Amino acid sequence: LSLSLSLAMELSAMELSAMLLSACLLCLAPSSLAIRFVLDREECFSHDVQYDGDNVRLSFVVVKMERVWHDEGSELDLFIEGPSYRREILQKSYDKFDFVAHRAGLYKFCFKNKSIYHETVDFDIHVGHIPYYEEHAKADHFEPLMTQIARLEEAIYAIRFEQHWLQAQTDRQAILNAKMSRRVIHKAILQCAGLIAASLLQVYLLRRLFERKLGTSVV
Repeated sequence: LSLSLSLAMELSAMELSAMLLSACLLCLAPSSLAIRFVLDREECFSHDVQYDGDNVRLSFVVVKMERVWHDEGSELDLFIEGPSYRREILQKSYDKFDFVAHRAGLYKFCFKNKSIYHETVDFDIHVGHIPYYEEHAKADHFEPLMTQIARLEEAIYAIRFEQHWLQAQTDRQAILNAKMSRRVIHKAILQCAGLIAASLLQVYLLRRLFERKLGTSVV
């Protein structure tokens, strides 16, 4: 009896280890993509959604523009196409949203830049999947554990997703502030140069006026 009990406990421990290992492998699955790239005219990315009903969360931010004097209008277009979802996002510098992929398959994300300047874009995408119990375990007492692990994974990524979004926004604002500071400095230098030029012109005109009056009085 004790031997049977010991074997049962060992089997339960082995099953638990297998469940935890499969959960870890699930967490390490390539369901996320975070990339920062330079957009010239058009750039496309594809992402595989493996299960029907998965939640796709994505964000993009135009972090840096090559244009020097004008940052307004630094928008781009995003076209999303998949087996069960199509969407167009036009003329936006940044956006964040999610959608449900009702059908599994390959989803394509294409960025298009209509301006003549290159733009640095930060793109982040994650496919969230909470597995059904029968996908990874048959024992009833492992079902709550698997559900909690999957939910914990999604909660951890949601935090990381928001941090990535805020960091991209911070980088964008820092670059805009730096450009604005340079503009203010350049404008101040031009104004000073204009004042100096106007002062020199006034001195020259006054000197010519006095020379003419002096010449007239001598005559």
